[in-house]
Amino acid sequence: MRLTALSGLGSKGPACFLLETDGRRILLDCGKGPDDEAVPDLTDVGPVDAIVLSHAHPDHFGALDLSAQLGRPPIYTTALTAEIAGAHRHGEIRPLPLCGAADILDVPVLTGRAGHAPGGIWIRFGGDDGLLYTGDFCHEGVLFPVDPFPTARLLVADAAYGVYEDRLETGIAALLDLARKGPMLLPVPAAGRGLEIAVLLHEAGFPIGLCPAHTAMVQLLLAHPDGPSVPERDRLAKVLAAARPLDTDSKPEGVALAASANAESGLARTLITAWAGRAEIVFTGHRARGTASADLVDRGAARFIRWNVHPLRSHLVGLLQAVRPEQAMLAFLPEPALSALTASLPGPARFIPPEDDPRHRAVMRLG
Repeated sequence: MRLTALSGLGSKGPACFLLETDGRRILLDCGKGPDDEAVPDLTDVGPVDAIVLSHAHPDHFGALDLSAQLGRPPIYTTALTAEIAGAHRHGEIRPLPLCGAADILDVPVLTGRAGHAPGGIWIRFGGDDGLLYTGDFCHEGVLFPVDPFPTARLLVADAAYGVYEDRLETGIAALLDLARKGPMLLPVPAAGRGLEIAVLLHEAGFPIGLCPAHTAMVQLLLAHPDGPSVPERDRLAKVLAAARPLDTDSKPEGVALAASANAESGLARTLITAWAGRAEIVFTGHRARGTASADLVDRGAARFIRWNVHPLRSHLVGLLQAVRPEQAMLAFLPEPALSALTASLPGPARFIPPEDDPRHRAVMRLG
């Protein structure tokens, strides 16, 4: 078994890893961005037998249009992720369970919910002696739970927050305090934290406005068999019933949630201009380089309040204790933050660093 980091190790770059096992070549995610619209360099990868998607966020699926370079292989993912990502446009979809055993071209796999996004999963290849790929995961999800991680000898883990340890309650308290002071616009992705924020602020008594993308996502999750559990569906249904629909003529009122996350497109971009000086603009996730979110926050025209969707350092410690890997890659974190994180974590796993020379790629292998 051999795992090569094509992209995503040593940077907040697009997720893309190549697993070679049992005579199969399997691409783990094929993302785009989040910074500078970056895509993985696949020029020397050659044909692969399958693509596996962990979840439906662009930095994990956004470069699927490159699948033709790889022989247009079948795409393995959950049915909900496939629908949100529109993955059927790029290859045959072969569904994976949200939680359970399956196989990918005779390679045994185990999946579990990753708590980060609707339909998102972690996936282990090859049993206890194999590889666990967490995708993005979060132990603090309001709507999307995370299943216990299994043991594996190799690990590729989401480490996007590095040594950060402030719990989600910190962000919730800050948003509630700001919402009490007046209208608030949150540019957020519909397939993730946007709906979690809507649920909690609605339950706190604030009027909620949803853009068409968020409304459509709630409707999909309420109808889809891979959607949230019954209690969480009920919470979403109450938000949908109470929320006012947002459009380009909407006035500042209560808490408005609009795509897209960095305000580079969609209704969020329009409303930021229309509501300037009349509502607080608040970004809650990664502010991608070169986007409106980064510019507005840097100029003091918008605020940043983090809403946790990635693991804290303490969660990574728990992950290492549960999985007990021999080797691990901690992904989606640039240097020097990556070195600071690995220095702070307990052994005995050997942490694989990124290659200094971009012509070379970091590798983990067994056997």
